[in-house]
Amino acid sequence: MVRIRQSFESPPPIKNIQAAVQETLKPLNLASKIRPGETVAITAGSRGVANIAVIVKAVVGELKAMGAVPLIVPTMGSHGGATPEGQLDVLRHLGIDDNIGAPIRSSMDVVEIGKTLGFPVVLDKVAYEADHIAVVARIKPHTDFKAEIESGLFKMMAIGLGKREGASQYHRAFAQYGYSEVLQNVGREVLKKAKILFGLGIVENAYHQISRVEGALPDEMERKEKELLRLAKSWMMKLPFDEVDVLIVDEIGKNISGTGMDTNVTGRLADRSGQRFGPEITRIVVLDLTEETDGNAIGIGMADFTTTRLVEKVDRDVTYVNALTALTPNVAKIPPYFDTDREAIDASLRTLGLVKPLEAKVIRIKNTLLLGELEVSESYMSLLKGRRDLFLLGEPKQLEFDCNGNLLPSGTISLANLK
Repeated sequence: MVRIRQSFESPPPIKNIQAAVQETLKPLNLASKIRPGETVAITAGSRGVANIAVIVKAVVGELKAMGAVPLIVPTMGSHGGATPEGQLDVLRHLGIDDNIGAPIRSSMDVVEIGKTLGFPVVLDKVAYEADHIAVVARIKPHTDFKAEIESGLFKMMAIGLGKREGASQYHRAFAQYGYSEVLQNVGREVLKKAKILFGLGIVENAYHQISRVEGALPDEMERKEKELLRLAKSWMMKLPFDEVDVLIVDEIGKNISGTGMDTNVTGRLADRSGQRFGPEITRIVVLDLTEETDGNAIGIGMADFTTTRLVEKVDRDVTYVNALTALTPNVAKIPPYFDTDREAIDASLRTLGLVKPLEAKVIRIKNTLLLGELEVSESYMSLLKGRRDLFLLGEPKQLEFDCNGNLLPSGTISLANLK
């Protein structure tokens, strides 16, 4: 294997996130819409958004400066085991805790606020009872479908603010109407019936760094989300090659992707729509869960092989609640697992048909968020030539295992030290 660095056409990160939040909220003239002492419920999701605690804290500070009383509402559907305590714990892992400057009000109770497409639209009760709602969300390509609006402010208003009850209802509706139509119709109903004060869209560059934050008043949210999604898609990180015999993934988790590992990277969908996009990967080996996922192993069903240590970390209740709510029990299935990384990788290489192990096209990544540096097998060496976006970071060497047969951590080379 040889370690390489990918170079992507992507904007630099925002240096001062707090100042960027202040700047984008200023034109919205929110102070004229808030009376002193009024409460504002701020959404806080479960995704691993870069610097999410910094962003939420900046929003809290801005609202306090206007005389408002901000509070944080966990908005993550059925994640965290679909319990108030579990969702609080998810936020703590993301750095959203008592130091954020506003109380966190976690509840699974919802209120019906309207109907669309023949089914009820529900809203988190705490948010419903607040004087205003601020929708904060990362805008990115969805893992299951492609449309003008995918994962972002509208999904936060539907799945996030809908809690477990709303998430279950909307996922059932997806089967009949499709993801896009349901999310847009539910989002529009929430904008019509709920007290949405503003939206704050977050877009990351290819290196999982925040490169854009943009505020929007309710009547601008749909248009701006579409614009920001186009940006997010153009900045996305991806694997360097489209044909992969074995993809080794060091870790998966809810903080990495809603499906544990991003299907935009792996090309394997969580649902059974038959829609395909992304690379062609024959075998995927997943070695471990992130600490932040708290035992939620959603997405492991998209792997072909895994390890005993991952299986022993699985919280079945949390994983099953998430998978069943999303109507995707297949993503919670445990694939064949082995006591060591060596055995799991060996099994993947032995199931490639006529492809000889030493000739296999193998890629190793830490997770589907961090693709700036990765390892590829020698079989890709000829394809590296002429690629101006790929840089060798060393000489090829064998995969290194410890005395227990598990892979040693991938080496990390500081970009600042590269010539």
